[in-house]
Amino acid sequence: MRFSEIPGLSSSKEQLIHAIKGNHVAHAQLFYGPQGSANLSLALAYATYINCKNPSDTDSCGICESCTKMDRFIHPDLQFVFPVSSTKSVTGKNVVSSSYLNEWRTFLLNNKYGSVEDWSAHYGAENKQANISKEESRNIIKSLTLKSFEAEYKVLIIWLPEYMNAFAANGILKILEEPAEKTLFLLVSCDYERLLTTILSRCQLFKVPSFTDEEIEKYLVENKNIESDKAKKIASLSEGSIRSAVEHIDSAEDDAHVMFRDWMRQCWIKDFTSLNTTNDLFNKLSKNGQKLFLQYALNMMRQALVSDYLLGEKNKLNEPEKDFAIKFGKTLSTQKLEKISEEFSRAHYHLERNANVRILFMDLSISLGRIMTAA
Repeated sequence: MRFSEIPGLSSSKEQLIHAIKGNHVAHAQLFYGPQGSANLSLALAYATYINCKNPSDTDSCGICESCTKMDRFIHPDLQFVFPVSSTKSVTGKNVVSSSYLNEWRTFLLNNKYGSVEDWSAHYGAENKQANISKEESRNIIKSLTLKSFEAEYKVLIIWLPEYMNAFAANGILKILEEPAEKTLFLLVSCDYERLLTTILSRCQLFKVPSFTDEEIEKYLVENKNIESDKAKKIASLSEGSIRSAVEHIDSAEDDAHVMFRDWMRQCWIKDFTSLNTTNDLFNKLSKNGQKLFLQYALNMMRQALVSDYLLGEKNKLNEPEKDFAIKFGKTLSTQKLEKISEEFSRAHYHLERNANVRILFMDLSISLGRIMTAA
């Protein structure tokens, strides 16, 4: 993984490279950022750069022996720890990262911005809760007592350390504070506040920002062959997450606006017969499609709130959407629009936690109708 493969984030990249050049490499660093950010890809690019044989001022060379091995995640001095759970073929004390390395490498080659749910589905977890076990901490200590094989630094990347149980976290405290010479811990977190304070106190924190809409648009055009106009629309709905943007490619519905517009009208006039039909349509969407639709609804509420003040925001909408946002914004008060947005956010939250879709959607529709018609 090279820095050039990550869209944008020039300031973050420069900061990391400057630390290496200035010989200010912390032995334990925590890359933290929201899901779908570049926290993992930056850690991978950092590990590649620091062991590159011929680095430039801005990136690793990509062609030396170290870089080629890093690109395939087979470098003997690059190790990984990540959440796992038992499967039909892996049980007991074998439920550790080393048992899933082949699956992990395949996953990384295709999905450097994925979530723990994506990873669990990839290796066949069958809806079991993944974690980093106490047995894993023993393996970390055992492997890191050895010197590097061929690189200057031995690097251990711990992906999602917030899934580490308390026994495992306490088990690595000593080696995290006093690792062997030229050994680096790179922790990659999406929810670092769940980590033990004793872990956080031993790490140098590095905040990874969300991607801008322009960076996501560029990524979709260059890596997913998406047309510019469609990429721009998807980026505006993705909230800085490449993972979310990629989900939207497969889940987006061409008639999302028509469905949303009709749904709002049905809520307004409390047309329960039509709402039942719309409920059926919503229920037929995939889980990702349902999440995308609610995200689209949130975006439309935002447009209704700000389009009169931030004229550039209108460029993200097509003509029917612009017309709807302007009329909706003029019809409902700011307070009502904010309440509707809160209802969409709440529904999205419960959808993530596997709420009953039909009940959720109908309850949401009734709540929206009450807000719209309240005095």
